Amino acid sequence: MDISILAASFAAVAAIYSSVGFGGGSTYTAILLLAGVPVLLVPLVSLSCNLLVTSAGAVRSIRAGLLEDSRVWSLFALSVPCAFLGGITPISVEVLTLLLAFALLVSGVQMLWASSNMVKPLSVKAPSYLPSVLGAWIGYLSGLVGIGGGIFLAPVLHLIGWDSPRRISAIATCFIAVNSFAALAGKLIAFDRGGQDWNEAFGFWPLLLAVVAGSLFGHRLMLKLLSETLIKRATAVLIILVSLRLLALQIF
Repeated sequence: MDISILAASFAAVAAIYSSVGFGGGSTYTAILLLAGVPVLLVPLVSLSCNLLVTSAGAVRSIRAGLLEDSRVWSLFALSVPCAFLGGITPISVEVLTLLLAFALLVSGVQMLWASSNMVKPLSVKAPSYLPSVLGAWIGYLSGLVGIGGGIFLAPVLHLIGWDSPRRISAIATCFIAVNSFAALAGKLIAFDRGGQDWNEAFGFWPLLLAVVAGSLFGHRLMLKLLSETLIKRATAVLIILVSLRLLALQIF
């Protein structure tokens, strides 16, 4: 796929996902796989784009005091090292594609269900160890696949009534940023060990500029034109369609 088409696609994805508090790493990864980019290179590009999209939002959330809660840090405590471990774990293109497809399908259905306005938080109080366990599992899976993990974390936090939607969105943004950084560090080590061509990796730099432009300008325009609920539903449909496309490629 031509780099200009990839850049346009990445800018659109960044605009959509950043407007609902996500980085878009899952869809970046899917697009790169569909474009035939080498499997060791895919996470480097998608995680770098993810980090760029969410880092500014993470800084704003911290300055606004939206992370002033001890429970939040327990989410991050194990997720960061587990994301790094996931990043250095070898994975084949077949396993990566299947894991990503199923992960996207589940997260898309969750997002579509959550945006139906019929979801009520569970009345059962979450156990004290849940944040650490949740962070560890999502961190490792995110690092292995090469995404930030926000699309897994946010629906669970909404379901258990963790906090207000605004705080959950801020937590998800920061979670994506720190886990993308940790996973990227692991993937860089794996890429170097694999003896890959670094010049090939540097050839994708236009995609970094595309996601910055998309996240800075696109989502502001979208939020003025469309409601947040409509954007979430459209994002969910996009995620589901991409997941089905990836599954079809593996099955047929």
